[in-house]
Amino acid sequence: MSRNQPDADGHRGLVVNTASVAAFEGQVGQAAYSASKGGIVGMTLPVARDLAPLGIRVVTVAPGLFSTPLLAGLPEKVRNFLAQQVPFPSRLGHPWEYAHLVQALVENPMVNGEVIRLDGALRMQP
Repeated sequence: MSRNQPDADGHRGLVVNTASVAAFEGQVGQAAYSASKGGIVGMTLPVARDLAPLGIRVVTVAPGLFSTPLLAGLPEKVRNFLAQQVPFPSRLGHPWEYAHLVQALVENPMVNGEVIRLDGALRMQP
C-alpha cells in the first residue's frame, strides 16, 4: 500500500479493522474475546500515527449484533431476543450497513485513527 501512487492529498490507502462492542463491554465468560477486540481498538490510533507519514489511514469498526452466518445458525427465538436488545433500530444489523459505513470511511479522508461503533446504541449486559 505504501507504494501506491498518492492522490493530491498524499493519500495512499486505508486499513479498516474490525473489532466488536465486546472491546468496551465484555461479557461474563468472554474475557479472551473481549481482550482480543480491545487489542484491535488499542492499536488503532498508534498504527494510524505510524502509517500517517506514508499516507495510509487506519480506522476500526466495532459492530454490535449483526445478522451473520454465525447468528443465522441460532434458533429464531434467540435471534429475536438478541435483536430486542438493540435500542434503535431494534433488530440485528445488516451486512450492507457495515459495508455502507466502510464506503463512507473510504470517501472521507479526514477519518483516521478512529474507532466507530456500529451498534444501534447497544450496550452489552454482563
